[in-house]
Amino acid sequence: MPTGSDAHHLRAGVAAGHPATTAAGYAALRAGGSAADAAIAATLAACVAETVFTGLGGGGFATYWSAAEQRATCLDFFVTVPGLDTSATPAPMSRLQIRFGGVEQAYSVGASSVAVPGIPAGCGELHARWGRLPWERLVTPALRLASAGVPLSIAHARVLRALEDGLLIGDGALAYAPDGELLGAGERLHHPGLDQALRLLADEGADTFYTGPLAKAIVHAVHDGGGVLSPEDLSSYAVMELPAETAGLGRYTVHARRDLNDTLSAFAALPADLEALTAGERAVAVTRSLGGPEQHGDTTNVTAVDADGNACVVTTTLGLGAGVWLPGYGVHLNSMLGEGELLRGQPRPGERMSSMMCPLVVTDEHGLALAAGAAGASRIRTALVHSVVGVLIEGRTPAEAVAWPRIHPVAGLAHVEPGVPADEVDALVAAGYRIRQWDAYDHYFGGASLIGRAGGGADPRRGGAVRLL
Repeated sequence: MPTGSDAHHLRAGVAAGHPATTAAGYAALRAGGSAADAAIAATLAACVAETVFTGLGGGGFATYWSAAEQRATCLDFFVTVPGLDTSATPAPMSRLQIRFGGVEQAYSVGASSVAVPGIPAGCGELHARWGRLPWERLVTPALRLASAGVPLSIAHARVLRALEDGLLIGDGALAYAPDGELLGAGERLHHPGLDQALRLLADEGADTFYTGPLAKAIVHAVHDGGGVLSPEDLSSYAVMELPAETAGLGRYTVHARRDLNDTLSAFAALPADLEALTAGERAVAVTRSLGGPEQHGDTTNVTAVDADGNACVVTTTLGLGAGVWLPGYGVHLNSMLGEGELLRGQPRPGERMSSMMCPLVVTDEHGLALAAGAAGASRIRTALVHSVVGVLIEGRTPAEAVAWPRIHPVAGLAHVEPGVPADEVDALVAAGYRIRQWDAYDHYFGGASLIGRAGGGADPRRGGAVRLL
């Protein structure tokens, strides 16, 4: 543990959802890069190593903490609704039933589910604002991974088995079942052609996805499947800066955008004396703050802190994936228009879609205390609140807090991971909750990655890894 004035400073490092993702961000820090550089390199690497969750054809959000300005900035590079220059009717989407979290869930896929991707633009904007290293250097780790392939982690192999009906559509089978059998843990995940896409990204910058060769490939692939995404949809895409709002947590302040889950309100709803409550009372208070509808999706997160005390947290997603791939480029396009819980009213062309992602930072009177993000749709809020409370209120290290068993409420039913103490479960029952006791840890409960004053933590439920300078 640091002592003296160092006790109030975070160590530089990266926490993310795969060892290869973390290594890419760590290499950027070792080369003198900023937190933004590390987050960019790690996010692009995740688009190769974590394609069961994310990819270049997806979208996301970032929260950046400037140590010099003592200010948080939130960037929205999520997907937009296509159809700006056409009145054509998109072809019907295909419905899939996927067993997720022990429950059958409906997904809609196909070319008409593809929205305008934002991850390349988001990485480009982070670099333009806060990057130090050359752009090509940040793309290179992902390019090398794409050329060689990446071992599939145990956690990602479990996700692949759960989602195989969606991920094997089209060219997905070339990567996830290259010999006709689904990849298992430790086997090489390789997307043919993805290195070519990353080479274009390295050479031409993010614009290649919006006005260059990859933009043309996206339009053709979507049109061939009956979708309406056009060159105008791509060329008009822009990253948005959002207000960084705040919520109190005892003596701490949480900074984040206002997301579809309203994670900030969950923090604000916690009792001011949370630290003084018994474990059972605290379990009930946290569970009540998390009440809300059940929603599903796949995401991943990168948390980076540099030696100057800046932090960059990036959360991205592909949805299930549309089953539409760019021929020869190994890029899977998102299925966001098929994610019904993200649609609010009648979607209009050019409109930015909503999301439950909420990368955040937490400060106190000494400055930055914690940088955190999580994956897992409606369980993003659960993973974040449990992990942040675990570190800042209950005194756990980030690694302990991320691994600690969680409770996720859905309409009066509390999903409880193994290891939650009996007195906390009893308190939930006394408060009126029905209990579903899980017999194993599962990626259903979200995946958090965070860096705090006592180190870093990356979720074992999703095969995460941490490296600190």
